[in-house]
Amino acid sequence: MKNLNVPVREEVSANNQAIFDNLKSSLGFVPNLYAAMAHSETALERYLTFQGGKTSLSNKEKEAVNLVVSQSNNCRYCQSAHTALGKMNGFNDEEIIALRKGSASDSKLNALVKIAQDITVNKGNISQTNLENFYAQGYNHGNLIDVIVQIGDKIIMNYLHNLSQVAIDFPLADEL
Repeated sequence: MKNLNVPVREEVSANNQAIFDNLKSSLGFVPNLYAAMAHSETALERYLTFQGGKTSLSNKEKEAVNLVVSQSNNCRYCQSAHTALGKMNGFNDEEIIALRKGSASDSKLNALVKIAQDITVNKGNISQTNLENFYAQGYNHGNLIDVIVQIGDKIIMNYLHNLSQVAIDFPLADEL
């Protein structure tokens, strides 16, 4: 398979150049996976709007979902990116490994991770036990929808990297 290249600023549209400038300003660099999206005139802006949308999930909960979904989809880029982001959101190395494996010591976070993994691996055909446990931990129907949307967000990037194999520009996450 021919890998997608990572376009530089001068190789993308004016709209995507402005997005690159904003990313560089806010993150300090343009992540390769975002840059690869700039092959499309509209995908990067559309994705960033989707990714930045409001949700009932906390940043920590979103990272827990991102970690387990990226592991379930064998995406080394996203495992690496979300290991770094997970640390920025308060997880330590041991917790990140546990999340990637599908568990957490906190019972509420554990229910979230279990259902996210179940939804991802089984393509929405989840176990009733995981669903009941999710609700028993205080989550509601709106939270479930937000988990599904978060999974969709991460699947987009997991699939893009698994297809493109662009270079990982985050500290490489440990293999499990």
